[in-house]
Amino acid sequence: MLPMIHRVRTAADFARTVRSGARSGRRNVVLYGSRTSSSTPSRVGFIVGKNVGNAVTRNLVKRRLRHASAEWVEAHPVGYDVVVRALPPAAGSDWPALQRDFTSCLAAVVRRLDRTDEPEKEGRVS
Repeated sequence: MLPMIHRVRTAADFARTVRSGARSGRRNVVLYGSRTSSSTPSRVGFIVGKNVGNAVTRNLVKRRLRHASAEWVEAHPVGYDVVVRALPPAAGSDWPALQRDFTSCLAAVVRRLDRTDEPEKEGRVS
């Protein structure tokens, strides 16, 4: 289970994360991420629309994504807000495929965010 402190909860937080920062997509998920202050706990939010399936299917997808994100939050406890949007193919995906897509999207987003946070090298002309 993902602790409450590590969940994106408000519409404003979802909107800020989706509109700013980095984005990466795979077959089953699209992941949006943004940097927060280094003292803010990392948070994860989920968007699983009705196009994914009925309520049982949507909740299954959310449980799987929550489990995958809990492992990531343990490794990155501060500094990120992440929103995961499940796509319709996620309903028919097995756990390893969903986890693989989540992990690869997350790695790409974190890499992009870290690259934009690097200070400019000295002597480099902009």
